[in-house]
Amino acid sequence: MEKFYVTTPIYYVNARPHIGSAYTTIAADVLARYWRGKLGDDQVFFLTGTDEHGAKVAESAVKEGKTPEQFTDEVSAQFRAAWQKLNISHNDFLRTTEERHKIGAQKFLSLLHEKGALYEDQYEGLYCIGCERFLTEKELVDGKCPLHNTVPEKIQEKNYFFKLKEWLPKVKEAIEQDKIKIQPEWAKKEVLGLFKQDLADFSVSREKVQWGIPLPWDESQRIYVWVEALTNYLTAIGYGSDEEKVKQWWPAQYHLMAKDILKFHAVYWPAMLLAADLPLPEAEFIHGFFTVNGQKMSKSLGNAIDPNALVDQYGADATRYLLLAQFPFGQDGDIKEEAFAEQYQAALANGLGNVVARVTKMVEQYLDGEIDASVAIDDFTHFPTEIGQAIEQLDFFTALQKLQQAISLIDEEIEKVKPWQLAKEEKSEELRSALSRYILCLRTLHPLVSPFMPEAGEKMRQQLEAEKIVKGEGLFPRIVA
Repeated sequence: MEKFYVTTPIYYVNARPHIGSAYTTIAADVLARYWRGKLGDDQVFFLTGTDEHGAKVAESAVKEGKTPEQFTDEVSAQFRAAWQKLNISHNDFLRTTEERHKIGAQKFLSLLHEKGALYEDQYEGLYCIGCERFLTEKELVDGKCPLHNTVPEKIQEKNYFFKLKEWLPKVKEAIEQDKIKIQPEWAKKEVLGLFKQDLADFSVSREKVQWGIPLPWDESQRIYVWVEALTNYLTAIGYGSDEEKVKQWWPAQYHLMAKDILKFHAVYWPAMLLAADLPLPEAEFIHGFFTVNGQKMSKSLGNAIDPNALVDQYGADATRYLLLAQFPFGQDGDIKEEAFAEQYQAALANGLGNVVARVTKMVEQYLDGEIDASVAIDDFTHFPTEIGQAIEQLDFFTALQKLQQAISLIDEEIEKVKPWQLAKEEKSEELRSALSRYILCLRTLHPLVSPFMPEAGEKMRQQLEAEKIVKGEGLFPRIVA
């Protein structure tokens, strides 16, 4: 792999940052940081941002007594601040209200229009403002949107439509042949199941929405918000303004997202790209939903966890670890908030942090900070190999489990060998060999700690790679009850 381009979905500003959006963004950040370590900073591009148009945003702005511009400025800034607090290393943060996005989105829609992939028609259907999309009768539950529990509006308007049916066979073939990999396997099966349904041509514009980007050939129409949002993956890398940059980064290696937007990304987006004669993204990885303490996360229950509050309590590194260590990325799972403190103490304060502190303190005390770098650790090197492979497969849960196993092994060796006893008995060669081994083992781990916990990884590097090793600042202070 010569370059790595990873994206999160751009987050809809109708909701403030929460652990759902943080979860996807942290995962993308782990990938970006890992591949920077392998390919170099200049060969990795990590994109995130905010989706700021549509009827729902305009409606929310009115409710808060603000203009759409004021409202979107405020909420987008909250996402930026949250990502900064979580130590997210994105290369670009795109807002769909930016001029560069408007230019690129209009160019993309114009290209589809020129290629005959769009047509004008009158449309009547059931529209859910919460979803910002039209629903079919089959999708309703007791006459209501299953996600928002609201009765959709009956809307009749003139729209431009994309000829989806014309491109469905090619999209299906691309997915079946892994020309675009839909991961995990359950997601691929779910997408292929969609092709057995009657997937209709979809609208790419709205006539009765004012807060959005006009169609360049018909300014009475606004580009449909989710169609426009998908183009961000291109507009952020220069589509419409810098074609060399587009060639440098497109196609993306990974689009990351939750499963509620699977159809848009795995069916509609590839179809539009094929119609525009543009390469498909290499892979899309879809993660599941999670509950909080066994309950669905919702405003009414008041259980939507604020990532800022977690960082205030545990720090950025620990928050990143705690969210990704709960269950395998790609599956549904439950976040047990009440267990965070216990997990922090066991895995980080008494685990990784304690082992690094113990080993560096003993090297400083017994070896005057100098180790023997020729000591063999061949039997340990499978750990960093396996952790790296797990990260590349987006199996962050296994990667963190392997990291804990490696730390536990070093801890067990220390208890078995008892370096303090060797020092007491003046067995200097055995003592030097044992302590040098622990340092060298930890050195192999810090590049793989860094993607998950960048501050801790850097502190480890500074302590473990120093010419003279001394016990430094603790990585994870113990929580005082």
